[in-house]
Parts: sequence; C-alpha cells; structure tokens
Amino acid sequence: MAQTEAIARGPQAAPFLQIQHIVKKFDDVFAVDDVSLDIAQGEIFALLGSSGCGKSTLLRMLAGFEVPTSGQILLAGQDIVGLAPYERPINMMFQSYALFPHLTVWENVAFGLKRDGMPKDQIEERVTQMLDLVQLKQYAKRKPHQLSGGQQQRVALARSLAKRPKLLLLDEPLGALDAKLRQRTQLELVDIIERVGVTCVMVTHDQEEAMTMATRIGVMSEGKILQIGKPAEIYETPNCLFVADFIGTVNIFKGAVEVDEPDHVVIGSADCKHYVSHGITGTQGMDVHVAVRPEKMSIQSEPVTDAQRELAAEVGYNLAQGVITELAYLGSLTTYHVKLGSGLVVKVTHTNDARHGSSSLTWGDAVYVWWSGSDVVVLTR
Repeated sequence: MAQTEAIARGPQAAPFLQIQHIVKKFDDVFAVDDVSLDIAQGEIFALLGSSGCGKSTLLRMLAGFEVPTSGQILLAGQDIVGLAPYERPINMMFQSYALFPHLTVWENVAFGLKRDGMPKDQIEERVTQMLDLVQLKQYAKRKPHQLSGGQQQRVALARSLAKRPKLLLLDEPLGALDAKLRQRTQLELVDIIERVGVTCVMVTHDQEEAMTMATRIGVMSEGKILQIGKPAEIYETPNCLFVADFIGTVNIFKGAVEVDEPDHVVIGSADCKHYVSHGITGTQGMDVHVAVRPEKMSIQSEPVTDAQRELAAEVGYNLAQGVITELAYLGSLTTYHVKLGSGLVVKVTHTNDARHGSSSLTWGDAVYVWWSGSDVVVLTR
C-alpha cells in the first residue's frame, strides 16, 4: 500500500483504533489528560512531543503495560482496557529492540510463535516470510551482536510482525541508530509496514522521523494533544504557538491586529507591519503572534525593486531591515541570522543553487528581508 493511499483514506475511513477520553494520573499529576483520538486501519500515526509530554505513557496504555485512570480504548470495536498485554492483538517494538543475545536471528523471530504453540511447519513458513520481508534471510543463523544496528532493528520488526498483530506499536523505533542510517531506515520501515498493511502507532521526539514516516501526526504537550494533521498541515498551518515553535524552525513576531478585514489583516509589530492575505478569527487590537518559516523569506543587500513589489502585489509582501550576525553554510543551503532593529533575530534560509554559492552576503552586511503575505501564519493562542 502506498503512503499516499494511506494518507488519503486515513481520516475518512471508519476508526479502527478509538481512544476515548483517556486519562492517566500518577498521584495528583496528569501524565495523559483527556485524550481522544481516532486512527483508521492501515495508518501510520505518530505521537510527537518532547520528553515528559505523555506520549510514551499513552503508548504503554495501548500495549496494556499501564492501566488508564479513566476512559476507553477500542480496537476494531472491542474495549481492550481490561485485557492483559498478552491477550491483546498488539505487538510493541522497543527502542532497545530487546533481542535475545543468545538466540539466532531465526530463533528471535520464532520466539513468540513457539510460545503460542504454533505448529513447527507453520513457524518455519512464517519466520521465512518475515525474514524475506525484511531482507535478512541470509542472516538467519547469526546472533544479534553479529548484525549492524539497522539489521537488528529489522529483526526486531520481523519479530513484532510475525504474530500478525492488528496493531503495531513503535517506541522511538530508530532512536538507537546514527543519523545517516536513521534517514535510510525510515523509508525502509515505512515500506515494510505498508506492505504488511498493519495499523501502526509510533512514539518519537524526532520531528523529521515523524514527518517522514507518518500519515498523520499528533503533537503532544503536558498530557494533551494540541494538534492532529498530516505532516504538511502540521508544518504549514500550526494551530498554536507551541506547535509552530516545536515543528521545524520558525521566526516568531509579537504583534497586534491593526486592520481586520474578511480577506486580509494587517498586524503591527516592532520591526514591520505584517500584511496577511487572508482573514483570521480575531478582533482589532488583539495581541497575536506571527509565524514565518525561514525558507519562506528572501534576503538581499539591495532595496526591494519595483519588479519584486509588482510580483508580490496580489498577495502583499512584508519587509524588514537588519544586519547579518551569523551564517551557517550547510552545503545545499545557507542559513542567515539577521538582527532586526528591535533586537529580534530571524533566520533566513537561502538555497545554494550554484556550485560555489550564489550569494555574496556575509557577516555584518546590512540587508533587506522580505516575504509574501500568503506565507504568514497568525497564531491567536
């Protein structure tokens, strides 16, 4: 199943997993605070948040390792809250992989099937299928320590899928891998999960991991889910200051609504007036925050030309002046830190589309920073 298909059908399909008003308290502290969530069959859903936000506690309640203080968890219409972990059609893959070091790859994958009393010939067939799926058949006789980190991760996945669970839970699935291997393994993992067709809930603090792997993301903070959406929705249209600041890099301006019209608003701030090419739910004089992603901004040493003004006339443009205080050359792009008149430092990302760089800007240069009114997100909370 292609990821685009899962995205298209995920939110519209009948819920396969329903989390209804789940609360988990430890003494008087809410670890999970009245969370409700519907997940469709075949989705890869990511719970994203920083340490202590409640995402792992929620995952453990799905697995049966924690009992909710209140609320229901329905899987294919069945309330599973009262079931022990081994009674649930759910498997969980841990960050550490938890492979048995004294067993071979084949024996690790077969372990759960043997405990369930599956006939020997069926175990042989199932394990062979799983090792083919993760492309490790040739390593069947090796021990975990004889494998790379990525191979160990695929063994753990094969073991988790061998019992054909209705729901697969992934706890920081790639956290033990180095950055380069993690990037490659993200796509491999999604491909395997989609070929099996299992519904998956993963927990991660890694934004790139969530954005790459998930069909939808739930951003958590202090036990609550603040926003649910497809990766592009979460990134491009955050619904609050926390989500905007947590996902990716963003420039935040404090301001107040000066013009409030159905088709546009103008927001005054210390460094410029922000023209926004759409209406908002707010009132004139209301305090708001304006969010602009660094890649949506343009930077130049020359004043904005008439041609640039005309190009942006339909959606409006916003202009600020400042001085470059830092820059980071990252190969495919350069990030400039520009200090504006108020002292606010904004980041502007410039794509390096020529081999030796297409910009001569450097430290200490006075520059103009400008961006379209259609790229502004106004945050009222």
